[in-house]
Amino acid sequence: MKNGPKIGIALGSGGARGFAHIGVLEVLEEHNIPISGVSGSSMGALLGAIYATGAPITMMERLAMNLPISQWVDFTMPRMGFVLGQRVHHMVRLLTKERTFAETVIPLAIVATDLELGERVVFKSGPIHEAVRASIAIPGIFVPHRIDGRMLVDGGVIDRVPISAARDLGCDFVVAVDVGLFDRLPPVKNVIDVIVQSIDIMEREVFRNRILDADFVVRPKLDLMSSTSFTGIDRAIEAGREAMQALIPDLLALLTKKGALSRESDDAS
Repeated sequence: MKNGPKIGIALGSGGARGFAHIGVLEVLEEHNIPISGVSGSSMGALLGAIYATGAPITMMERLAMNLPISQWVDFTMPRMGFVLGQRVHHMVRLLTKERTFAETVIPLAIVATDLELGERVVFKSGPIHEAVRASIAIPGIFVPHRIDGRMLVDGGVIDRVPISAARDLGCDFVVAVDVGLFDRLPPVKNVIDVIVQSIDIMEREVFRNRILDADFVVRPKLDLMSSTSFTGIDRAIEAGREAMQALIPDLLALLTKKGALSRESDDAS
């Protein structure tokens, strides 16, 4: 429906667990659910930016499965982080085609955290790759990224699943994809696990009540998959597919009721 509510999707942080977003987006496309805005934090920012610039889901999946970690991780002597971030920045610049926010196919918002002011920073203008580089800067792992004099780190620190950022794009109905939920975390093996899992726990507590702001929530079952493990990407994508597919009847019914989908579209899917 042209004049019906606009549907937005908020893609959350979660490191390697975030590859589940690809499976969720794939199922939404299969059911012809139109997305009018994308917001993202951390891994959600990276994948959301690639999607918003028009990349096919199949390309995103192939990239996730076949890109060696050595191509985007450049270790450095730890001063502000273990990973310098220049390689991943270059990769993001290529994947987003050096576009600005004004040049996306779908409106995009990316969230980062100002480390010195403790503020949430939402990017909706300027070069996309700069905002993504800031949003993926896991504190203690990636060297923080400076934009306009601000020292910025992972958006998930302050806004794990940026629901309000999607609403600020003009979306009336927001689907939140939360890949950070866990009953028990994977075993800790090294200092990186200590840092990342501590942040995961903090983000979960901060986000506990904010999830209520979403109109619809998708939580892929990722079991004990670590945020830092890039060996189970296929399983993460499949978990996203399974979670979204299981909820599709409920989502379609709700969107049709709210006038965001026509009954003809619902029947066709």
